Amino acid sequence: MALGLSERGHEVEVFTAKPNYPGGDFFPGYGWTKPWREDFQGIPVYRAPIIPRFAGRGRHLALNYLSFVISGCLFAPFMCRGKYDVIFVYGTSPITAAIPAIFLRATKRAPIQLQILDLWPETLEALGVVEKPWAAKLADGLVRFVYRHCDQVLVQSKGFVESVVSRGVPRHAVDYFPTTAEALFSKGASEASHNVPNVEGQFKVLFAGNVGDAQDFGTILDAAEKTAHLPDIVWNIVGDGRRSEWVAAEVARRGLTNCRLLGRHPLEAMPGVFAQADCLLVTLKRDPVFSLTIPGKLQSYLSFGKAVVAALDGEGARVVTESGAGEVCAAGDARGLADAVLRLAAMSEAERQDLGQRGKAYFNAHFEREMLLDRLTSWMSRLTLTKRKRNQSTQNSR
Repeated sequence: MALGLSERGHEVEVFTAKPNYPGGDFFPGYGWTKPWREDFQGIPVYRAPIIPRFAGRGRHLALNYLSFVISGCLFAPFMCRGKYDVIFVYGTSPITAAIPAIFLRATKRAPIQLQILDLWPETLEALGVVEKPWAAKLADGLVRFVYRHCDQVLVQSKGFVESVVSRGVPRHAVDYFPTTAEALFSKGASEASHNVPNVEGQFKVLFAGNVGDAQDFGTILDAAEKTAHLPDIVWNIVGDGRRSEWVAAEVARRGLTNCRLLGRHPLEAMPGVFAQADCLLVTLKRDPVFSLTIPGKLQSYLSFGKAVVAALDGEGARVVTESGAGEVCAAGDARGLADAVLRLAAMSEAERQDLGQRGKAYFNAHFEREMLLDRLTSWMSRLTLTKRKRNQSTQNSR
């Protein structure tokens, strides 16, 4: 997104933290005091110090979230010295990341656009992070505070709209803004990855992305177990996350020789990894909040033009069905997922290619990067114009 705005001639600066996700410790070359500033293809990137996530649970995760709020409020005004027209918050979890932007808004007098990728506090409740009534009430109050200080809320799924409006945001200030995919996925792969086993005659199911609680690996492993008697069906898992150790232990305990854990790969290598798969797997837990969500990896899958197999409810299932990109079953349905994989395996290569091309056409019509950037910049212009009119009105009334 930063590159897309920069390519259009906008001046972009990024304020973020020292990278530590998903491994839980600082990336090589980063630490408490370094680096403070980097250059990303001509875009200045300012990095605030934080407490790393470590194992990514409980106290450590809470300290990680809180540390960015504190350091962000302290350092953002000194690092971000420019005069800004709009402050854009890229709203992955946690929503507390918006608090430094709210603090910066007060000093820069610039409107805030908040993009919501995970719906809080519903996601916290679905994952069991918030169980006590007082904690749920506190999380709800925090979300309302953040929404109240934003000028526009952008939601990645139309299913998010009612939740946002119910927490005090005027409906006219909520707009649908889905995620897109990195351009490298649309270009396909120049060559296959050498880091992924490629045995002739095997049908390879690929899960790529975060290995977390929301992705429902219990269902994935159950489905893999139901196809374990078929040696030609292989389940490849590429990625890392807080559930990685549990998944590895379960694969070993169940003796799932048809399930391969391939670890993290750099983004640039993923088209080559995708190219070796016969279908791409996307799953979410069965929960009302996840039925409102479009998983971020789905856009990358569609963009690449490969057949999709999904265990999803609601919005995510709708996208796969509407696009005609592959097979869908209900979230949490291991038998249905195994059967969906078998149906894809029974198809000819030409039939699966047709599914992939349908998905790619759907991506171009609904999630294409330049189209979404057009939409975003028009909203930014509107917010900037509104701010100028408000300032002029204030000056005239004095």
